Amino acid sequence: MNNNGQPTAIIIFGVSGDLAGRKVLPSIYHLLKDGFLPSKLRVIGTTRQKLSKEDLLKTIELCVLETDKVCDPVVLKKFNSIFEVINFDPSAKDDYEKLKKHLKELEERDKVCFNRLFYLSIPPQIYMPIVRSLGESGLAKGCIEHQKGVSRLLVEKPFGYDLKSAKALIKQTDKYFKEEQIFRIDHYLAKETAQNILTFRQRNPLFNDTWNNRQIRRISVRALEKIGIEGRVNFYENVGALRDLVQSHLLQLMALTTMDLPSDIYSSKSIHQEKIRLLNSVSLQKLNKSSLIRGQYESYKREVGNPHTTTETYVKLTLNIKSKRWSGVPIVLETGKALSKKMTTVTVEFSKDIDEKSNELTIRIQPDEGIDIKLFVKKPGFDNQVQPVMMDFSYYQAFSNQAHPDAYERVIIDAIRGDQSLFASSREVIRSWQILQPVIDRWQNSSDDLVIYKNDSLGPISQDLVN
Repeated sequence: MNNNGQPTAIIIFGVSGDLAGRKVLPSIYHLLKDGFLPSKLRVIGTTRQKLSKEDLLKTIELCVLETDKVCDPVVLKKFNSIFEVINFDPSAKDDYEKLKKHLKELEERDKVCFNRLFYLSIPPQIYMPIVRSLGESGLAKGCIEHQKGVSRLLVEKPFGYDLKSAKALIKQTDKYFKEEQIFRIDHYLAKETAQNILTFRQRNPLFNDTWNNRQIRRISVRALEKIGIEGRVNFYENVGALRDLVQSHLLQLMALTTMDLPSDIYSSKSIHQEKIRLLNSVSLQKLNKSSLIRGQYESYKREVGNPHTTTETYVKLTLNIKSKRWSGVPIVLETGKALSKKMTTVTVEFSKDIDEKSNELTIRIQPDEGIDIKLFVKKPGFDNQVQPVMMDFSYYQAFSNQAHPDAYERVIIDAIRGDQSLFASSREVIRSWQILQPVIDRWQNSSDDLVIYKNDSLGPISQDLVN
């Protein structure tokens, strides 16, 4: 498949960083190999380091997404022809003028007008100086010389540090980029299973008609990891589990699961309208030990070299949705590091029967993407005994002959197309921080509730949030 879309220049700030090497560049290579990128494409990596393209590529497993992990020499040659690395100081205004001039020269050479996709693969605390300089230099306006071509901004989470900083960040960004130009990445939403949540709900009346508080008793959204912080000391000490996963991934997955179905599930505008309507109805349960738990894995203090740190690596909290559909149904969000299992799931527990048994629907976001349904059947024999059985659907088994795009491939393609369906809007970001700000305030004032849990365990020992 060849996507002869609008000519595009992807400018990656921080191309020598970990994220660009592990995710962004391999995704671009793979999309190029499969023919999903515009036929007219340029990829420009910027870095403070005096680093050549050849030196950079020696440090990267560019073909990690290939089945055999081996690069196709023809595609590799093509990748090299469109990719370049330039020395760039984000704090130097002259460098933005040089970049602007360079893009213009490439456009004149290729006789095209590029859409410009600025990918900020950098720490969030240095976003704003770059955004400001992109705006002040005129790069945010796109290829205005030819009266066509747009500039788009692709940024990684977290989007702010709390409600106040998120509002300030959005206000400043809005000075230079319009809302339709801004793409805030939540790679969980780009995973196949997450994308299928709305389709599953709409196209299966068996579940759609029972998607309410009359049939559902609890919904749980979990993102559990076996790994710890893996050397990301500076990042994690300034962020923690609440900001890293709950404010973005878990609230977004919860919104997709519980919002009213949009009039068009493939319309970005319709999806965001229903999502913000849902988020506006969300509130925290009363903050106590049964509805809010934070923990820290045992070796964390040693790993970060700070015996006094209170940064949480585990969070479990309960939300309420004030709506006719969901009134009385607790929504449990849970995330943690250094646990005994790795999984990201959405579990819907249906109402109990006369024997206190409950059907469960589990959407597996990762790993082994798929859907489980727990049912109850009579055991063989003369006694009327019942036992649970699982109906299991696996994406990889069902679609073994079809490609499964990596989440970052989908992020890049949608940003090139200008499709914002899988990206968080400004209103959603602010509302997410509003929901969680009381937790942030509580934890800033006291660390008495921090529970230390053993590595490779189930997390802090506590009762279920809901009995």
